[in-house]
Amino acid sequence: MTAKTSTRHLGIMNCAVAMLAFVLPLVTLQQASAAPPTPERQSELVRMVRQDCGSCHGLRLAGGLGPALLPAALADQPVDALVATVLNGRPGSAMPGWSRFMDENEAQWIVRELLKGFPEQ
Repeated sequence: MTAKTSTRHLGIMNCAVAMLAFVLPLVTLQQASAAPPTPERQSELVRMVRQDCGSCHGLRLAGGLGPALLPAALADQPVDALVATVLNGRPGSAMPGWSRFMDENEAQWIVRELLKGFPEQ
């Protein structure tokens, strides 16, 4: 290996280390934001789903104006699509987006709970 090649490899390694120093905190931040909502916020989200979503999807979430939100009805749906529907709604339908009231992490929590069988209030 020549001195020129060695210097180039050293430069590439320094660049890679600098990129890792920038990227790793972002990954850690993203993982930290994936923590479940606090118990207090979970209670608020359960109330929101039972009352607000229940006004269209039925108080037992078994369907009404909107489709059922029971595990059997949602089992074949991609989780990402369900989260997107919660956050953005369904254009051309009565389904509004709820992104003003929750973040993506909270919408993911709701979808996971719906898939398991949503808690009572």
